[in-house]
Amino acid sequence: MTGQFPDNADLNCRPIGVFDSGLGGLTVVKQLMQQLPGESILYFGDTARVPYGTKSPATIRNYAVEITRYLQAQGVKLIVVACNTVSSVAMDNVMLVSSVPVVGVIEPGVRAALKNSLSKRIGVIGTSATISAGKYTALLRSMDPGIRVFSQACPLFVPLVEEGWIDSEVTESVARIYLEPLVKQSIDTLILGCTHYPIIKDIIKKTIDGNIEIVDSAVQTALEVRRVILAHKLACDSGKPAEYRFYVSDFPQKFEEIAQRLLGQSLSNVRRIALDDRSR
Repeated sequence: MTGQFPDNADLNCRPIGVFDSGLGGLTVVKQLMQQLPGESILYFGDTARVPYGTKSPATIRNYAVEITRYLQAQGVKLIVVACNTVSSVAMDNVMLVSSVPVVGVIEPGVRAALKNSLSKRIGVIGTSATISAGKYTALLRSMDPGIRVFSQACPLFVPLVEEGWIDSEVTESVARIYLEPLVKQSIDTLILGCTHYPIIKDIIKKTIDGNIEIVDSAVQTALEVRRVILAHKLACDSGKPAEYRFYVSDFPQKFEEIAQRLLGQSLSNVRRIALDDRSR
């Protein structure tokens, strides 16, 4: 968590802003709904430019800054960077332009992995950009120098999820190719270093050793957001039902279908918007 909360009593019932490269950040939204049912949420998925994981750090930084400014223009009280790629390479840029606190997805997952691992052999899977940035490895080792980290880029997972191939044999085959080298390293904990990956958690579980503990960054991030809001007395106590708004930069056919399946509710308020649109 970073930044300072503005001294504004009306801030408490403004929405939490959440953004991701596509629909993966909805795994964080789902957990936020469960942990903080009274909090409104504004979600932005950059579906026109997904995936981020194969793009250059400079491009990712530009996207992240653009989205951060957009969310602030919508009056959010806190921003959740529900994208491991952005959290890996552009958090400093997001924090620099944000006037509200920012919560990323890496540190919560790292803390949970360190708590869970007995053998100190931890696996990390993520996009190519996330793994190349080395943020997970650096943070794990800074917190415990005795940790052994085994990383694996899984660049096909995000497009497979975005296409809705959640139960596909193709996805299972790809998972075996990516995950078998980690299993051979005798890891006892696996960090899902991308918020898209919990959507195919069942396939990942089938592929790895049943004794390997899976750390879902979406769960841990929602718990961190809850901790921050409670610690700073920012919980919305208006008594009114929470409102959820979903914005995308393009309207792919599968977005509503997968989102409804993931969140367990019908979505009637998904809007396609341009990032420079300040009228909504």
